[in-house]
Amino acid sequence: MLLDVLEEAMLHTVRAALSEDIGKGDITAALIPREQTADAVVICRENAVVCGQAWFNAVFAELDNGITVHWLVRDGDTIADKQTLCTLSGPARSLLSGERTALNFLQTLSGTATIAHRYAETVADLPVKILDTRKTIPGLRQAQKYAIRIGGCNNHRSGLYDGILIKENHIAAAGSISKAVNNARTANPDVMVEVEVENDEQMHQALDAGADRLLLDNYSLAAMATAVEVVAGRAELEASGGITLENLRETALTGVDFISIGSLTKNIHAIDLSMIFNLQ
Repeated sequence: MLLDVLEEAMLHTVRAALSEDIGKGDITAALIPREQTADAVVICRENAVVCGQAWFNAVFAELDNGITVHWLVRDGDTIADKQTLCTLSGPARSLLSGERTALNFLQTLSGTATIAHRYAETVADLPVKILDTRKTIPGLRQAQKYAIRIGGCNNHRSGLYDGILIKENHIAAAGSISKAVNNARTANPDVMVEVEVENDEQMHQALDAGADRLLLDNYSLAAMATAVEVVAGRAELEASGGITLENLRETALTGVDFISIGSLTKNIHAIDLSMIFNLQ
């Protein structure tokens, strides 16, 4: 079951997407007789990890309660080229009106889950946790973070409201790392405080200020390994910046606790899906 907050966000996003696409009405689908019914199947055109069934279902549920969807796979399943994912039946007009929006959700979230799965598998035998970031598609934050979990990775903070990450501009505005951390502790004593650091001096300042986690921004592999030794468990360490599938494992082997990767949600490849109709 999706959490209530995720379901609420999902319905809001689905309704906005349908409004964006259909507007005052689908004037192409209106060419089809109102009483016409149809069957359809969704076919995958490449290997992937499927994700987004709830969004797909919600599109058609919003359009027409006469549409039925029967899934042959579940979120998180590995799917192959030419595999049938689900079958649909119902009024042809409604099926046609919802086709693109439903597929957009399914292919985007499957793309997110697929790349997350590749990253997770690369370091599956190591204790490091792979995190997403806030570099998400506008309006799809909660959906993509769900897809990240389905793919086997982990979520960083959901937004600016549930986690503190003090960066360069925050430090400049506060006056120092110490002042920024103290302000964070005073305002939100129960929230984890993370500080982005770019060099050893900042790292020691953040440690002395009592930060819970240090984000090592664009550190070299050697510098990361040294930071792990110096910090020695006094704070969690998160690596970020320029990390790809090619250097992921080397980064994890430095001993950092977390690796955050913006491309998990920013540079996704939407999975190639098709909906094939059969008018009755």
